[in-house]
Amino acid sequence: MTYSMGDLKKGLKIELDGVPYKIVEYQHVKPGKGPAFVRSKIKSLLDGRVIEKTFHAGDKAEKPDLTEAKMQYLYKDGEHFQFMDANNYEQYAFTADQVGETANWLVENTEVTVQFHNAKPIGIEPPQIVELKVIETPPNFKGDTSAGSKKPAKLETGVIVQTPYHVLEGDLIRVDTVSGEYVEKVK
Repeated sequence: MTYSMGDLKKGLKIELDGVPYKIVEYQHVKPGKGPAFVRSKIKSLLDGRVIEKTFHAGDKAEKPDLTEAKMQYLYKDGEHFQFMDANNYEQYAFTADQVGETANWLVENTEVTVQFHNAKPIGIEPPQIVELKVIETPPNFKGDTSAGSKKPAKLETGVIVQTPYHVLEGDLIRVDTVSGEYVEKVK
């Protein structure tokens, strides 16, 4: 399937020169003279780079061959992160570059979404909310109850998030993986 200039919109995934992109910004421009065009910013789904691209009438973009699979994170062995497809129990190894910042949210048995382009894995998305254990945080100070104050807490994956003062070492907390922010303490 091909997309023309009129089909483009924010969030649409397209393929140009064999590379899958996602449109992150989109602006339809009608100049006083000459034909209309679309000015956009597109993000590569392979390496995350954002580039500017102008589409004119008659320009075409292909629909990328993208598929997704739910997988379970198993463990890290040296250089590779091991994942298992929950449907067929096939295992896949990903490098640290492929996993990227998702590694901040991975503990054993975390279910993730793996995106494939032309049957080749290109990206891993963690769940929106993860539960992680606090392994290091400064102790509370008496009288330190001002609303909105935060302290750093190191989680079991090594990532540091800002948490309220009542969070202690050993607590299990929920964290938003998109913003990297503390959500709540797990009861």
